[in-house]
Amino acid sequence: MLEVRNVSCGYGTKEIIHNVSFKVEDGEFVCILGPNGSGKTTLLKSILGLISPSSGGVFLGEQNIHHLSAIALAKEMGYIPQAHTPPFPFKVKDVVLMGRTPHLSRLSLPAENDEKIAMESLAELNISHLKDKKYTQISGGERQLVIIARALTQRPRILVMDEPTSSLDFGNQHIVLEQMRRLSHKGMSILMVTHDPDHALYCAGKVVMIKDGYLLKTGTPEETIVEESMQAIYNTEVKIDRIRLADERVIRVCIPIPAVQEKVQLGA
Repeated sequence: MLEVRNVSCGYGTKEIIHNVSFKVEDGEFVCILGPNGSGKTTLLKSILGLISPSSGGVFLGEQNIHHLSAIALAKEMGYIPQAHTPPFPFKVKDVVLMGRTPHLSRLSLPAENDEKIAMESLAELNISHLKDKKYTQISGGERQLVIIARALTQRPRILVMDEPTSSLDFGNQHIVLEQMRRLSHKGMSILMVTHDPDHALYCAGKVVMIKDGYLLKTGTPEETIVEESMQAIYNTEVKIDRIRLADERVIRVCIPIPAVQEKVQLGA
């Protein structure tokens, strides 16, 4: 569905991403994983068509996205930012209905079918009860679910997310990630940028590991999120452990190991 082919990109003469390639297959959940400053967001901007690659290209099927109009691209990809607060206190249902904009002509208003799609997106995420609340007065976790609903209302082929839980507390992070995982299990293609290996372990079917703008490793979480690679990209010693849950499921977690602190003697 989505293919990044030998992409190099950056800003002006400064190249940030160097010859990166990977695919997001139909119905696949892919995480771009790497530390802060590794070029993840720059790569995402190229995938979204916001900056042009200096070499290589981003393709939907065989269509280069940089040959598509912004409206045509918005029909193919829904974008979910880290956080969003609008300048006006729109109702939640109106924020979600904005997702139909790419499907409307310049002077037309949303029709009954557009409103139906918006309500279906709210129901899909179990937040229909928020529809008449003001978007600026709901919690951060609820706002992220509303933005996901807005993206679903576009009816895109793929959802693209830039660290969508970075501004949320632990509980709201889990709620948002669980909804994204559920959408993936129902067949939605998802590409998510994160710096947290536990998020990739929880959600992803494939991991694209980036360091200093280079592709370090691509594969399943079991193949990529191992102690050696985590230490290589984060410069921190870690332990990958397995935890058995009450329902007998076994999950993997990444645990940083505190450095041994040397005792400091005071005085001369």
